[in-house]
Amino acid sequence: MLQELRLAFRSLAKSPAFAAIAILKLVVGQGMSLTAVGIVVGLLGAFALTRLLASLLFAVGATDAGTFVWIPLLLVSVSFFACYIPARRAARLDPIKALSST
Repeated sequence: MLQELRLAFRSLAKSPAFAAIAILKLVVGQGMSLTAVGIVVGLLGAFALTRLLASLLFAVGATDAGTFVWIPLLLVSVSFFACYIPARRAARLDPIKALSST
C-alpha cells in the first residue's frame, strides 16, 4: 500500500494540476475506504455474535441500537482525523524535496 501511495504521489507531482487537495483526497480516501470495510466486517461479526453473548450482557439488549450506531460513528470520526492530520502535513511538503529524499 505504501508503494501505491508513493506511485500516486509521484504521478500527482508530475501533473500540471498538482494541488494539495489531491493529496488530501488520496490519503483520506484510502484510509476511509479501509475504515468502511472494517466497520462493515465488524458490524456483521457483532450481529453474528450477539446470540452467543446475549446471556453475558446485563441491563443492555443484545442488539442495542445506541451501541451499533454510536460506536461506528466514533470509529469513523477517529479514523478520519487519523488520516486527515498526516495528509494535511504531507500536502504542505514540497514534492521535489520529498521525492528526492526517498
